[in-house]
Amino acid sequence: MTSEHVQPEDLQWQCAKCERKLVVGPINVGYMGNRFTVELPHCPGCGRVLISEQVALGKMAQVEQMLENK
Repeated sequence: MTSEHVQPEDLQWQCAKCERKLVVGPINVGYMGNRFTVELPHCPGCGRVLISEQVALGKMAQVEQMLENK
């Protein structure tokens, strides 16, 4: 997954913990023993990640289904 899945409005959010604006960068994600590096908005301070509904129900759901079918 690349930063093409990040929408401009995703970067208008700020971290509730650090109150810093989110930035897009590589994040390590794990699922069913598989690890992936994806570009997602996250807090540069504490590392909290924003996964939009569009990404969660779209691309991530597709990857999840592919891995479960293996």
